[in-house]
Amino acid sequence: MTATVDNAQTAAEPANLLDPVIDDVIRPQAPIVDRDGAFPRPGVDALAAAGLLGLASSTEVGGGGHGMRTVAGVIERLAAECGSTAMVVLMHYAATAVIEAHGPRDVRAAIAAGDHLTTLAFSEYGSRSHFWSPTGTASAAAAADDTVLLEARKSWVTSAGEADSYVWSSLPLTREAGPMTLWLVPAGSPGLSVTGDFDGLGLRGNGSRPMTADGLRVPAAAMMAADGAGLDTALGAVLPWFLVLNAAFCLGLADSAVTEAGRHLTRTTLTHTGAALRDAPVTRRDLARLMIRTDALRAFLGDTLTALETGRDDAMLRVLQVKALAGETVAEVTDGAMQLCGGSAFRKELGLERRFRDARAARVMAPTTDALHDFVGRVATGLPLLDEANR
Repeated sequence: MTATVDNAQTAAEPANLLDPVIDDVIRPQAPIVDRDGAFPRPGVDALAAAGLLGLASSTEVGGGGHGMRTVAGVIERLAAECGSTAMVVLMHYAATAVIEAHGPRDVRAAIAAGDHLTTLAFSEYGSRSHFWSPTGTASAAAAADDTVLLEARKSWVTSAGEADSYVWSSLPLTREAGPMTLWLVPAGSPGLSVTGDFDGLGLRGNGSRPMTADGLRVPAAAMMAADGAGLDTALGAVLPWFLVLNAAFCLGLADSAVTEAGRHLTRTTLTHTGAALRDAPVTRRDLARLMIRTDALRAFLGDTLTALETGRDDAMLRVLQVKALAGETVAEVTDGAMQLCGGSAFRKELGLERRFRDARAARVMAPTTDALHDFVGRVATGLPLLDEANR
């Protein structure tokens, strides 16, 4: 398992493109996105216009050609400002990894140009967070038109109804072929529908809603990789991007919570004593603990990226570990920041309660922290990542 290595010159470019988008659009829109549960279309469009949706696309099709380290840096920056926008873009990059490997050139070029938003459609009502066990079916339609019929009830699809395409999982056409097949499903396909709303605790604007395929027909050419090879593609192409970018997402939330807590402790004084909140040794100690936890996650994420870039033997282990560590870290850090800032943290002005709510998703987003702990234990003891019965 390896990742594209960014050089110093190209790694600096996205930051210059991202700054004005954050300042002018994403930061001002973040409270509105959260309050209204609104999809962050202005931010996504601004990122597209800046060329950032094509960041991970190959230069061969006009993309940025950047590797995972630079892309993770973008997700970290976005998450610090707006968790919903960061999650939409995270899922776009994870789906792009599959499309770059197996998708048609015209879609790859559209993504590279910023004209196409994509996402993953893996989780299903029947198997919930066990994305590796789809229950939706694929079957040959009328032989004369060379199409495939998809039937499924997807439980959570980020950017549902907003994306231009969905990297869609199903059982294979031929049951003996393998456990999963992946398809590129265009938005607006007859038989594809959004079947619910999202009014959640956090990430309120990421458009994560259920979708249904009811008599959904796609061309046989929409298959990505071979029939039955979808799980290998998901584990080899999607999972590293998804887990590493999730860790960057958590890091952005945690770091911004620590920064905001430090700012509040510094500028808030007690009128009756004249002392700032930071003047209390216990308060400084607690802030330091949150900083150390956050910096430890940053170091672990950096090591994970290095392992991928250099093809280290422990790269897969690091990838599995990093989201598990990140999910627990961001939950503890945002909780600690809330406690440090007291009643002020419960008000909207600081943005801490929003980050606290957004941080809760990391533990339960598939693969969940519990599942990752099992995966790590399996790898550490020489077992296959999944039981054959689950493949």
